[in-house]
Amino acid sequence: MTRFRRRSAGGVPRDDGAGPDGASTGGPEAGSTGFAGIGTNLVAGSLSWVTTAPNQPQPRTPHDTPTGHVTWRTGTVTARGATWTGAREVTLRLDTPLPSRDLTTAPWEVRGLAYTTLVGDPDVGDLLLLNVSALARGLGTGGYALVVGPAGDATALPADPHAGPGHLVKARYTPLQAMVLGVDEQESTHHDTLRDADDLAGLPVVVADLHSALPAVVAGARHAADQAGRPHPRVAYVMTDGGALPAAFSRTVATLRDTGWLDTTVTVGQAFGGDLEAVTVHTGLLAARHVAGADLVVLTQGPGNLGTGTRWGFSGVAAGEAVNAAATLGGRPVASLRVSGADPRDRHRGVSHHSLTAYGRVALAAADVPVPAPTGDLEALPTWGAELTRQVRDQAATLADTPAHHRVLDVPADAALLDALRGSPARLSTMGRSLDGDPASFVAAAVAGMLAERRTHEDPATR
Repeated sequence: MTRFRRRSAGGVPRDDGAGPDGASTGGPEAGSTGFAGIGTNLVAGSLSWVTTAPNQPQPRTPHDTPTGHVTWRTGTVTARGATWTGAREVTLRLDTPLPSRDLTTAPWEVRGLAYTTLVGDPDVGDLLLLNVSALARGLGTGGYALVVGPAGDATALPADPHAGPGHLVKARYTPLQAMVLGVDEQESTHHDTLRDADDLAGLPVVVADLHSALPAVVAGARHAADQAGRPHPRVAYVMTDGGALPAAFSRTVATLRDTGWLDTTVTVGQAFGGDLEAVTVHTGLLAARHVAGADLVVLTQGPGNLGTGTRWGFSGVAAGEAVNAAATLGGRPVASLRVSGADPRDRHRGVSHHSLTAYGRVALAAADVPVPAPTGDLEALPTWGAELTRQVRDQAATLADTPAHHRVLDVPADAALLDALRGSPARLSTMGRSLDGDPASFVAAAVAGMLAERRTHEDPATR
């Protein structure tokens, strides 16, 4: 059983770190493993930046918009309640009451929930770090103080979030669930815009399996604009929740935003931390079009693709559903192929089985499928070769003979496109391989961006 740091009768914390053999484990502060240890590191690490007075509203600049935030408290277990597989209810006495205009009536005692397989099974007297965001906002469903891990008497907490709009919960019912203002919720200034929105008006939507495709797609779109002498397109990134949930985990997104390559990031589903937050892929796409004014969209999961080596057990299967969503809303889906000439796994060499399954079996609406047609100098690059070009073309051709009847299109790729990729402000890396280590991977994503940019200048009625 994981043991938490407990207050003694005199208020001085003591360690209950005895292992099963009676030897001391050193308690949570001595590097214990499991989620309780993570909770301790959270207090000592990412929360240590706080310099404002605990539980005081944080200042906001005029350009700030409410994004993912958490209301934190520490509290002591006063009673243990019901338990079921993987969970334990507890009653807690907070060290600081929940936010209230009148501190004399603010609640000090709350009901808490610990996921015992994550944080252990707390006992009476344990001092805990708590996420009280839902309680602070008065949300009825799941109104628990969620146990994050152990706390110490000197634990410094971030200031309470600024009181403002926003009732969407992302990473719902996890210990680190966050409150956000959804672009599509009633409190949003964009609610009226999105309430009846139902049409992307031919907006090109590039769908990709891997997060690493994002900078390559944008590089391709900008390269196509440069070739045609057009301004660079306004690009919105719609980040789905198949990989990392916090947008802040992606240095790629941060770099592309800071350098102006991305205009807007929209986090959808359980993902959070974008410039705009949306409930679904559908409202995320509509927000990109009607709120952000994007010329084209790149839609893919955050970092951290999940795969199991099975036909259906991979997070990128959602790429097929994204094609359906874009088409349903009157967008122009562009299915970026996951290609590799260097992956040691046969199922990912050439066109990955992820693309063939997602676009060939899951997608029921037609998409443009751009296939790189490399010049001789590109084909002569290490890990490429004529055989890979033929394999990719043959595999992509099968996507035309599917229920969706995709439009498979050759897109010329040359040394100028490779130079455009080298100019990406964000590092290009996929599965640990660089642009030089697996050029076909990034070129395949870039030609999708090129095609999408050209689609932005077609008459929407003929797209």
